[in-house]
Amino acid sequence: MTSLPLSDSGKTWNALVLGRAGLDLYPQPDGGKTSDADGFSADMGGSGGNIAVAMSRAGSKVALLSAVSEDTVGHFVRQRLAQYQVSDAFLQVSLGTSRTSLALAEVRPTNCEVVIYRNDAADLQLQLTDAMKHAVTQSDNLVVTGTALISEPSRTTTLELMLHAKRHHCHVWLDLDYRPWNWPDLQTTRAIYSLAAEHAHVVVGNEEEFAVLTDELDLYIKQASLAAKGQTILLKRGGHGASLFTQDQRLDTGVYPVKSLKPYGAGDAFLGNLVHHYSGHADWQAAISCGSAAAAIVVSQRGCASAMPSPEQITLMQQSMVMTPAANWR
Repeated sequence: MTSLPLSDSGKTWNALVLGRAGLDLYPQPDGGKTSDADGFSADMGGSGGNIAVAMSRAGSKVALLSAVSEDTVGHFVRQRLAQYQVSDAFLQVSLGTSRTSLALAEVRPTNCEVVIYRNDAADLQLQLTDAMKHAVTQSDNLVVTGTALISEPSRTTTLELMLHAKRHHCHVWLDLDYRPWNWPDLQTTRAIYSLAAEHAHVVVGNEEEFAVLTDELDLYIKQASLAAKGQTILLKRGGHGASLFTQDQRLDTGVYPVKSLKPYGAGDAFLGNLVHHYSGHADWQAAISCGSAAAAIVVSQRGCASAMPSPEQITLMQQSMVMTPAANWR
């Protein structure tokens, strides 16, 4: 691994992102169904890869913690990570029958079908290494996507890295990233999510995902925000914006209204830019504004990783549009 310049904190990495990256195929022409496609265009997708690219585009020094198969799809992911300046220093190669994830995603705002192939997924073969543990001590943030918790050995690797990060003053973000078809049942999912959430400084999810974590969201938020625990909860509300719950305050924010080309990719753009901007300025309102602008840009374009915006694009969005409704602390 080549030596890298230090982050503003003096650490090597602004963030390590733990989660899947794979190949996305989009049927052509836009607006059509996969079954009627004349051809397909390709991009890198997967929540871990997308978040890492979003952070890199924003200006962070970031590495992806994941595993890919030793085949042309795995090579595609590695090539795209290099293209977007995301380090693959900790990207493992999974041998045997496991394969890198493949998604077929329609480019249409409604009735959009996304089919994801994750049988024996390579990223779930992620093994804990001393190099990864050392990297955590040299990172400002560890961003974890919930699909990494689905099965072993990735589950134990993820939980141990989260605990290690917390012990070494590395800020831990948990994106619940719930995919029901990969989990055996609600009881198992809740137990693992609850364990992971105990190791997180910030827990992020939509209403459906928090319903998997708890039956009593209001009570969970109150308990999480107690001074003894000091956890921040970020509830994504889709087209209605987001609500942030800290120890003593709540921030409700809106969205930047755009014409959507597709419904996916926004959450990854949002979180990647949120982590980048909050880490740099510790200003929740400004960070969420940047994340919301990034999300709006991504849903208005084809692709996932390739659609992640530059800082200039985000600034232009913020200058040309007004978040609706306006942010409100209470």
